[in-house]
Amino acid sequence: MKSFNDLADFSNDEIAALLELADRLDAHPEPEALRGKVLSLLFLSPSLRTLASFQAAMTRLGGGSFVISPDMSIHGLETRPGIVMDGAAAEHIREAVPVIASYGDAMGIRAFAERKNLADDMAELEYNALTDLIDTPYINMESAMNHPCQNLADWKTLDDLEIPANGGKFVLSWAYHPRALPLAVPASTLYMAAKRGMDVTVLRPDGFELPGAVMQKAGKAADAAGGSIRETDDRREAMEGAHVIYAKSWSSTTHYGDKVGDQKLREALIDWCVDEPWFDNARDDCRFMHCLPVRRGV
Repeated sequence: MKSFNDLADFSNDEIAALLELADRLDAHPEPEALRGKVLSLLFLSPSLRTLASFQAAMTRLGGGSFVISPDMSIHGLETRPGIVMDGAAAEHIREAVPVIASYGDAMGIRAFAERKNLADDMAELEYNALTDLIDTPYINMESAMNHPCQNLADWKTLDDLEIPANGGKFVLSWAYHPRALPLAVPASTLYMAAKRGMDVTVLRPDGFELPGAVMQKAGKAADAAGGSIRETDDRREAMEGAHVIYAKSWSSTTHYGDKVGDQKLREALIDWCVDEPWFDNARDDCRFMHCLPVRRGV
């Protein structure tokens, strides 16, 4: 395995093997498994759980890790391409990243979408520009359109909760947030549930439809795994018999890159928040999932 970028790169059998390995390590830890190995962690975007979990995992398996981010460099790191470097930053990631990667046996990379141009973010331009700079294996810790480690954790959670794959009803719901957020988690969560073979409903208000290419990718995965996908703005219809509702906000795709237009659209949807009445026609044991962080009181 050269890299871990996207669940689409792996068969369901390969994913099952990864999850079985996780179960074995839970039951029988191997504190020497990665002895002498180093994981370099490049965070160009904020993180709490991803950063902590990767460092904890490396420590528990006997390896080590180090973190580099623009605000940690004593020189200051410039990330913008083609920039004239006459400001505070003394080093560009084009020089820094290959050197950082060479200090480790593998590299984790986190680089959110710029959310200026949807086509550019769909093409993973920033993430791919970084991976092109390194020769070591790399792990996607969230890019513009993917968050595969989050997806694996969610898949394992569904398995642990004994939520059925085929026949399981999964609702991915947009939820209000005061800021426009990236598409990575909703797009890749949709794909995860579809690849697992679930019947997935994307519940969202007008203006927040997921991109057609995202829906098509998930649709092919669902067809192959015996599941289905659909989109609606009807909450009661979406929640009928649901096993799981996964709440997540994301940017408007009709106003992508337009902060004013996006803000105006979402301000009219401040009451689109998951609440107890949403569960009235779901299964009695319907589960609520959220990737965190979550804002309280909004």
